[in-house]
Amino acid sequence: MKLSDLLVEIPHADLMGDGDVPIASLCYDSRLAEPGSLFVAIPGARTDGHDYIAQAVRAGASALAVQADRTERWSRLLAESPVPTLVVPDTRAALARFAAALCGYPARRLHVVGVTGTDGKTSLAHLIAHVLETAGRTTGLISTAQCRVGATPLPDTGRFTTPEAPQLQAMLSRMVEAGGRWAVIEATSHGLALHRLDGCEFDIAVVTNVGADHMDFHGGAQEYLAAKGRLFAMLDESAAKDSPKAAVLNADDPSCDYLRGLTTAQAITYGLAPEADVSAARIAPDGWGSSFLLRTPAGETKALITRPGDFNVANALAAAAVGLAAGLEIGTIVRGLASWPGAPGRMELVDEGQPFAVVVDFAHAPDSLRRVLELLRARSRGRLIAVFGCIGERERDRRFAMGQVAARLADYTIVTDDNPCTEDRLSIIEEIAAGLRAGGKREGHDFALVPDRREAIAQALAMAVDEDVVLLAGKGHEREVHLADSSYQCDDRQQAGSILKDLFGAR
Repeated sequence: MKLSDLLVEIPHADLMGDGDVPIASLCYDSRLAEPGSLFVAIPGARTDGHDYIAQAVRAGASALAVQADRTERWSRLLAESPVPTLVVPDTRAALARFAAALCGYPARRLHVVGVTGTDGKTSLAHLIAHVLETAGRTTGLISTAQCRVGATPLPDTGRFTTPEAPQLQAMLSRMVEAGGRWAVIEATSHGLALHRLDGCEFDIAVVTNVGADHMDFHGGAQEYLAAKGRLFAMLDESAAKDSPKAAVLNADDPSCDYLRGLTTAQAITYGLAPEADVSAARIAPDGWGSSFLLRTPAGETKALITRPGDFNVANALAAAAVGLAAGLEIGTIVRGLASWPGAPGRMELVDEGQPFAVVVDFAHAPDSLRRVLELLRARSRGRLIAVFGCIGERERDRRFAMGQVAARLADYTIVTDDNPCTEDRLSIIEEIAAGLRAGGKREGHDFALVPDRREAIAQALAMAVDEDVVLLAGKGHEREVHLADSSYQCDDRQQAGSILKDLFGAR
């Protein structure tokens, strides 16, 4: 494409210099600039891409995109060494639009489902993808735990659930090339607020719930809710396709009316309350999952979901609502729910023949940890042993609160690493321990502090006896623990499985 072709993507943009320069790729890291690339200067939390324009030009960038309100950072440089430049109101928003254009607008050739919410996004995204695949629809998936089209893996998104727009649009393009017709995207509040999901042309938006999370980034509950709501507003901005848009809303959540008001798309509600469009009755434990009566506008039928708890029943209802919006028969939806293998590291059992249960889950905030512990408490006849930590560089008040949750609901807690990242691992652990102490728990009697996660898992499994439940929380599908200056391998599922084989394999 020519630089001038990209100009039309951004209202109120200005072109400085030669608009005929050819553009073959985008970059927002000056180290990746090369001839044919457009370097987009992104203001970040720690650094500003405008400070790296000179490096991008020296590396051979053919053109630049800069933000209008950062004139003092780029005007002198461009006066000294002119480079064709687009001046835009918001370089993050521009990056997404440029990426979609350079990839040939792949989302316009897909039916795209966006999944947002505070808890359960990953599980619901995987469940929706499975239901669509049960109906024979080739589906791409972009989630925290896995990115794929059909059974073919796509590049890992790294530490970000929602990758930056160039990577995201490239994944959508790969889905189209592989014959995909549907895409399911886990839409985080960060990804929505930072415009990474712009250009995804959503057809169906679905929300799990909206609590309070990432306040360090969003600044307040209303801002967080507004970020989630962006997904629903985008329905009205998306390209018209051969099916109507739909907003799938949780009737049990206070966000329902607010999100409904953000779009003119058809609203479909789901929930445990009977007045929802898609609801459940007669919920009962069934193995590791739950059975229930599925009630929909298309009729009632018995259904089974293969993961436990009312929150997974709610996810099943949300997936059923998405399936109905996608035009699936209710029988196909029910088959998909019953055959779902679960999402990696979400309420996943590790079974090597031991006489107690071991569960791996991604719960890494106070409310999600509470829900999982309450569920396991109700299903346990023995002790409940919890192993968890808390991520660094995020809201510090999570830590004390998670300790308080464990003090109330677990019989024994081992506090360990999550991803301390650049923070001191022992300080994080101590903040969690303060919550346990405030809940009346005593170190050495009710809880232990074991920084190395591998050792913490081994200690928990060694102390478990018949009918106990061991919860390994916070890491889920993740395979590494990131410290300030290093990392170590630790996949909770593999680590637990290996230890259990050593302990019980000969039986």
